Amino acid sequence: MFSASHFLFRKGFYTVRYASLLSGHTIYSMQQSHQIQTRVPHMTTPTNDRLNYELLVRKDVADVYENIRKNLKRVQVESVLPLAYYHFDGDGKCLRPLVILCWAKAINFILKETSPKVIENQKKVAQVAEMVHGTCLYHHDDVIDDAIKRRAKPTINFHCGQKKSIWAGDFVLGRALETISQIPNNEVCILLTRMILNFVTGELMQLDTGATEEERFSQYIDKTFNKTASVFAYSCKAVLVLAGADATLQTTAFEFGRQLGIAYQLVDDIIDFSAIASTEYGKARAVYLNQGLANMPVLFAAQQFPELNPMILRRFKEPGDVAAAYSLILKSDGLQRTKELAIQYYGDAMDKIAQLSQSPYQEMLFTLCAKRTFCHRYLSCKVAKTTIQSIQSHRTLCITWAVIRRT
Repeated sequence: MFSASHFLFRKGFYTVRYASLLSGHTIYSMQQSHQIQTRVPHMTTPTNDRLNYELLVRKDVADVYENIRKNLKRVQVESVLPLAYYHFDGDGKCLRPLVILCWAKAINFILKETSPKVIENQKKVAQVAEMVHGTCLYHHDDVIDDAIKRRAKPTINFHCGQKKSIWAGDFVLGRALETISQIPNNEVCILLTRMILNFVTGELMQLDTGATEEERFSQYIDKTFNKTASVFAYSCKAVLVLAGADATLQTTAFEFGRQLGIAYQLVDDIIDFSAIASTEYGKARAVYLNQGLANMPVLFAAQQFPELNPMILRRFKEPGDVAAAYSLILKSDGLQRTKELAIQYYGDAMDKIAQLSQSPYQEMLFTLCAKRTFCHRYLSCKVAKTTIQSIQSHRTLCITWAVIRRT
């Protein structure tokens, strides 16, 4: 069983982790000898200034996880505490709070917003987003997926059973709702509760098999927005509302979150058919097929191999369905077409960042999204047969983005 001390916050963790994540802007780039014009602005923030701005983001992310743990610590039943802490040790990618807080700081920089109350409420938005995502891990990955591992460590469901996993998730969600109620802005409260509603709707849509062959693609994108991208979209919009940004900027932030979240899921779909799923992400291969779910590579493959359609309708439940489907998907162009679709959504997200006024935080958003969301998860899976190298130039990132979109 777990002990509460096992989950205590490691004070030195963030200094090391985020120095690796952000500082130096180490990203992956495709080698190109020619210059390609893009709509991404060329950033020239001095190195020392850039590191100072990144330190501020790292501190805010650390505050988010510390506040989550403080919030969860208020329990009447002590045995709940290690379960509630389990997914909030900061040992994941921390992508959601990083992206949300970079957007918050980017707009604060532009609007010269320095109010401590505004900044504190923006952190609460990131806190809620991470707790809602954590609820997904308890309920979906631990119970619905019946997963043994998550983020390369055993799930609570595996150790303690479904009941404790479900109750722990409910407890975290309750604390998230309490945090929403502490934000003194009705519009933001509506956005965050709508995010939770969309999240649950996405889970229900995933269980629905009633879509026709013509409806599957649009339903899958709608499901992906609700289940994955809505957390990015509503949270990014919420921090701009708190800063007093105009409606155009709010829409830009929302659309960024939508495009980024969908691209993120499409890349995850590709990883599901890769050996790196188990070696780097602690996931089994073909998880979605084994759950009876048809993700985007499956839908594309079914256009080439119609024999997949009856398997999709029966959710791959007959003996041999998963193995047969897996083989057909690898023979098809489903993975390649999913890659191309992910690139399209990813490029659209980068376009939204480019619409912001130039600032060090805009630069960080470009780098963060390229490294942690797309290039890191996707190119490292060897899906692209292109040589990659580590660089420290934001200009090369801009070139990379254009090259990827044209590939």
